[in-house]
Amino acid sequence: MRSPIRLRRSRSRLALTAALTGLLLALSAPSALAGTGPDAPEIPVRGSAYMGVGVLAHDGAGDDSDAPPGTDTPLTATRATQTEGVDVSSHQRDVDWPTLWDSSTKWAYTKASEGTYYTNPYFKQQYDGAYDVGMVRGAYHFATPDTTGGATQADYFVDHGGGWTKDGRTLPGVLDIEWNPYGDACYGKSKSGMVTWIRDFLNRYKARTGRDAVIYTATSWWTDCTGDHDGFGKTNPLWVARYASAPGTLPSGWSSYTMWQYTSTGKTVGDHDRFNGGLEELRDFAGD
Repeated sequence: MRSPIRLRRSRSRLALTAALTGLLLALSAPSALAGTGPDAPEIPVRGSAYMGVGVLAHDGAGDDSDAPPGTDTPLTATRATQTEGVDVSSHQRDVDWPTLWDSSTKWAYTKASEGTYYTNPYFKQQYDGAYDVGMVRGAYHFATPDTTGGATQADYFVDHGGGWTKDGRTLPGVLDIEWNPYGDACYGKSKSGMVTWIRDFLNRYKARTGRDAVIYTATSWWTDCTGDHDGFGKTNPLWVARYASAPGTLPSGWSSYTMWQYTSTGKTVGDHDRFNGGLEELRDFAGD
């Protein structure tokens, strides 16, 4: 017969083992647990990435110190000719869409998926909520080329909210391809291998929806990880990321951008963006 002391020690070891197992499972789960508050540390949990997380970490904010005092920067000078937008993910949880609409935000993109292991639990409130207040809305996919193939991820994206409808209110899906927040900057791929992965995603998305996907990226990442490949500019609109008063040099193949992410407030209120045209042009682009 076991003594009471040994029995208590055995139970304590079992309880400790169970607690450690639960903690490990929680940390490895593909969910957006990282950054639930504005001061929370970045934890590279699969699924926690949002549009621009890698760009901000790698590129930071642009330097506008050479602009003469009182000079209109491209950011302020284009307010009359460009249309304000926002991009959100699970970090924003339930979004106050009426307030954004009243502040002249007229379009929105919501993170739908990442890899083939994560979908945004707030997608419906965010995607439908933007539409319900009158915005033109769309969905984006955070690419992880180190986990599964491009065509496979395109299928996952379309199957989880990334489709397109020709209704004048739904924007084409976006491939968010940027600095890897979880590991190797270029996801362990060669430049040619990355181009092939992107092409596979884009071709499958076009085959599934009839629409060319938008490419979201930073010029720095595109140069380093694709060799500044110039083969997509004629078919796929560009959403360029640069946190400064001007979008700067564009990746090869594009002479202009369709959208520009100019801030990355990330996990608090969403990032802000500009569509390169007025509201009617935005609706035309959505309907295409």
